[in-house]
Amino acid sequence: MTTVTFLTEEDRIIGFDAVGHSGWAEEGSDIVCAAVTSAVRLVDATINDVMGLCASVKVNHKDGSIAFRLPGGLAETAESTCQNLLAGLMVYLTVLHDEYPENVEVMEG
Repeated sequence: MTTVTFLTEEDRIIGFDAVGHSGWAEEGSDIVCAAVTSAVRLVDATINDVMGLCASVKVNHKDGSIAFRLPGGLAETAESTCQNLLAGLMVYLTVLHDEYPENVEVMEG
């Protein structure tokens, strides 16, 4: 199962940890893992490459985990955009969980 835990400080989403293989199919053929990875990479690319912010992204290829953290002290517009992107990711992954409850778990921690 892939577990994505969104981390918050007060009302601010500060990042997430995604861990594990969904187990829907064999690695390389797993559409659920591909959906999670694609969504996570889109958020990363938008925040870091398009917006030019310096969010921390740590990938561990051994266990397939990704740790993403927003920087602090963002300008109001950048903060709002990042919060909307992360909230959208949470909604998307929750819908994916509803479709594949044995393969994706979304948590807040």
